[in-house]
Amino acid sequence: MDINKRTILWIVFAVSLVILWNNWMVSTGKPSMFSPAPPAASAAAAKSGVPASATAVAAATAAAQPGAPGAAEAAPFKREVITITTDVVKADIDTLGGELVRLELLKHHDKIDAKKNQVLFQKGDKNTYLAQTGLVGAASLPNHTTGFTAKPGARALADGNQVQLVLEAEQGGVKLVKTFTFKRGDYTIDVRHDVTNTGAAPVEPQLYLQLVHDGNKPEGDTWFNSSFTGPTMYTPADKYKKLTFEGIEKHDAKQKENPAVKLDAGHAEKADSGWVAISQHFFVSAFVPQDKLARDIFTKKIAPNTYAIGVLQPLGTLAPGATISNSAKLYSGPQDEKALEKVAPGLDLVKDYGMLTILAKPMYWVMEQLFAILHNWGWTIIVFTILIKLLFFPLSAAGYRSMARMKVVTPKMTAIRERHKGDPQKMNQAMMELYKTEKINPLGGCLPILVQMPVFIALYWVLNASVEMRGAPWVGWITDLTQPDPWFILPVLYAISMYITTKLNPAPADPMQAKMMLFMPLAFSVMFFFFPSGLVLYWVVNNVLSIGQQYVITKKFAPAEAK
Repeated sequence: MDINKRTILWIVFAVSLVILWNNWMVSTGKPSMFSPAPPAASAAAAKSGVPASATAVAAATAAAQPGAPGAAEAAPFKREVITITTDVVKADIDTLGGELVRLELLKHHDKIDAKKNQVLFQKGDKNTYLAQTGLVGAASLPNHTTGFTAKPGARALADGNQVQLVLEAEQGGVKLVKTFTFKRGDYTIDVRHDVTNTGAAPVEPQLYLQLVHDGNKPEGDTWFNSSFTGPTMYTPADKYKKLTFEGIEKHDAKQKENPAVKLDAGHAEKADSGWVAISQHFFVSAFVPQDKLARDIFTKKIAPNTYAIGVLQPLGTLAPGATISNSAKLYSGPQDEKALEKVAPGLDLVKDYGMLTILAKPMYWVMEQLFAILHNWGWTIIVFTILIKLLFFPLSAAGYRSMARMKVVTPKMTAIRERHKGDPQKMNQAMMELYKTEKINPLGGCLPILVQMPVFIALYWVLNASVEMRGAPWVGWITDLTQPDPWFILPVLYAISMYITTKLNPAPADPMQAKMMLFMPLAFSVMFFFFPSGLVLYWVVNNVLSIGQQYVITKKFAPAEAK
């Protein structure tokens, strides 16, 4: 039995299949096979009472749905959709409720149609993605179904560094003023709520901030190119959490079956800091409420195939004539680590590097420094591959030397197989003696593969998560390193390099095993048709360097063994 070859074969296939399957599971919101699953959103851990907060916000949200009672009760007013334009975003805010109903990112192109800009918030027949705020309390207070009046003012950046939109509404003896502040070069929108008690009795309003999204798969999402889209959140106690629309749906269904028992929502429900968000591939929208202020965190199905994640903050008791202000942030833009770190603690975690974050983050940092010099992500990947190869040169060289020895003693191994072909036990014993005499580690050839595998997987996540590489070209036909090679040139080059590598290795004595080793380059090149071209570029360069290293070692080592 050729232990070395069979071990390499099974390690490559088994590890690759398990890792690829796990990556797909994690990227689509399912738990990793290598870490404990997060609490299910439908877990039935009993708690006392149904929180009035989520119920009140859900009621206000339901009132905004077409045909819902109360939607027609609002006083007639002149409805208007106001467009605010900066150098990085174009935002549409509806005066009905003060909802942010559309947000276009002017610096990022659409994945499907590169002639269009990426759109996050939108309100249409197929897709729903909204940012809503309002008040709830004992009376019917201004919320996202109330008509607001817009104050006059600039609607685009001119010479200044910011532009503001101020909306006012009064209902139930409470006046609410929403102020949206957009800044130059910034995807963070400051959202201030000024609440004034205009009535004759004290009131206890609560402010809610929520993101609403449909449960549809993103356009262009496929099995091999799947990505996570769903609610995410962060609290100091529970840290970063990924939720799913499916989990929210199941939890709500079970809660309706058991209204007397409060079921565990699968996430923290109280905090005094943190954020809630809707994450998608490369982009995120996150509400960051006023810090050090108690809040309830809720997730809710608010309509068929429509879900919300949000917070509700008590504002205290307001005496007649009193005013209280609350400041929050709404970040809606690319998953840029540096920008996210400035917005709120933990927000950079939405840039998901998977299970190998400990490797991926420093890898990305090194690549970022290289890019600052090279100004091309393709050449950055190539130089980074060379650095990785140099880093692991001693270890991979030891593996190649072991394989060179194996190739030299192949005639002796063949003779042993012929001599003991009727007795497998004696054949294995003789092989072990040969390995011992020749000082060969039969598993030494696995080292180059095993060393590269974690780097390969970590780089996959770096390419998969880094919006900086989205749409980044290399040369010629490679116009986006995060997308598959459109002409399949890199996968073919990979297959050729793998074929050469196989030929440089000692040939297996088993004919079937030899055929499988030749089939392996074809199988992996077909798989690489669907992988990001930047990842295949890394593997091709790595193989070319390995071929050169292996050829030199084999050439120099073989004569020494023959003496």
